[in-house]
Amino acid sequence: MNESVIVSALQAEFPGASIDVHLDGSHCQITVISDLFEGLRPVARQQRVYAPLGEFISSGALHAVNIIAKTP
Repeated sequence: MNESVIVSALQAEFPGASIDVHLDGSHCQITVISDLFEGLRPVARQQRVYAPLGEFISSGALHAVNIIAKTP
């Protein structure tokens, strides 16, 4: 697992977004800035970010994910 794999998965879900990923073992810090979050509550924003990462989380490749999801 590396940062570029995570970024690619998120770019497919959030085209045109600003995406920053820092990976430390199985712990990951993700920041996504996208217009797609407009009008969504914080929990819904995090769910949108978790969705494309499901396979990585269920496989154990990612264990702890900290998400910052904002609009521009």
